[in-house]
Amino acid sequence: MQQQLDGVARLTHSGLIRAQGEDAAKFLHGQFTHDFVLLGQNQARLAAFCNAKGRVQASFIGFKRSNSDILLVCSRDLLATTLKRLSMFILRAKVKLTDASEDFALYGLAGSALQSATSHIANYPDNTWAKTDLNEASLVNLYPADGVPRALWVAPVAQPAPAGQALSEALWDWSEVRSGIVTASQPIFEAFVPQMLNYESVGGVNFKKGCYPGQEVVARSQFRGTLKRRAYLAHAEAPLKAGDEVFLPTDEGQPCGTVAQAAPAPVGGFDAIVSMQISAFEAGGVRLGTVDGPTLTLAAPPYPLLADI
Repeated sequence: MQQQLDGVARLTHSGLIRAQGEDAAKFLHGQFTHDFVLLGQNQARLAAFCNAKGRVQASFIGFKRSNSDILLVCSRDLLATTLKRLSMFILRAKVKLTDASEDFALYGLAGSALQSATSHIANYPDNTWAKTDLNEASLVNLYPADGVPRALWVAPVAQPAPAGQALSEALWDWSEVRSGIVTASQPIFEAFVPQMLNYESVGGVNFKKGCYPGQEVVARSQFRGTLKRRAYLAHAEAPLKAGDEVFLPTDEGQPCGTVAQAAPAPVGGFDAIVSMQISAFEAGGVRLGTVDGPTLTLAAPPYPLLADI
């Protein structure tokens, strides 16, 4: 699998929201689960935009091109809705939000393609969510997939594409699943609080920042021990897609979880990230669609979960 996951993939399922203006960082800081005021030029942020009940409406990988210019990479199927909702909160803030999807090209780099792109950079920071500028391009380190290093490349459309053999977007989508990091999309709109997607364990929530929509619910879920669902890896021979419900044989029609993201696996079948009851993961025997549907093979996420903050 690692040999297959090697090259450069053009990403068409993702879009870009651009925040420009002297209040750009301050405005986003007040809307998202992570700190954007203290966001440095060599960092990126994973963050969620929640409703008042703490449910994730969209998720982003955000980074600065300058102190007054921030790009937010998100699922294209949520971009228009998210842009409209965010714009409602601008009020007197000195910030302009636009859909910049046609102004920038997005690529995913994996394996040797990433190594080639960064081989000339002395002391290249290989930690997750580190951001490196290469002329007009920005390179953001992502979580690996089955040990294969990966990064997101964002550059103005006029810039040359990164060098490397072509990698299909389908294989990149599979690598996203195997990384264990969920990108919110339309089928799971407002379905989960961030911790149900393990966001607090992968750098997606800052519990020390100020208020944002849903902040009280997110904090209460963390500190009062009320969280009963987590995101796990899953495999099935049957097709899986975001929004599918999963069941325990003893559930009698009550789902124990929901597929958050899925993609065809190179070796056959489908891989997925499933947010489910912790007790269901521990019990095993989880099935797709109905209590007598195909059984899922479950695994822990490929990173440690934070029990305490």
